Amino acid sequence: MNYVDGFVLAVPTANLAAYRKLARKAGKIWMEHGALSFHECVADDVKPGKLTSFPQAVKLKDGETVLFSWIVYRSRRDRDRINKAVMADPRLRADPASMPFDGARMIYGGFKEFVRF
Repeated sequence: MNYVDGFVLAVPTANLAAYRKLARKAGKIWMEHGALSFHECVADDVKPGKLTSFPQAVKLKDGETVLFSWIVYRSRRDRDRINKAVMADPRLRADPASMPFDGARMIYGGFKEFVRF
């Protein structure tokens, strides 16, 4: 079974074009280094919940949109190798202040695939 890194983050709606540009660049780099697929999804039907929800998880502010993203790898070993290469890739070097989102509110983690059809 594959291994997946998952992300949920808040992006100011005014920064969506800049985020898309960054995501396209990052996706190409992840794929060049061996990821099987790279996905970026913008919220369409995401409402605040009573106890938990995507908006609550990222402390969504007015004028922001939730993004849900994932990257698929063959294995955790591949993921660790690929992420090390991506993080060392000079094409992704950026000043954190220039990022089109607040990285402090990004939720991420690695997951073993459990069920697949």
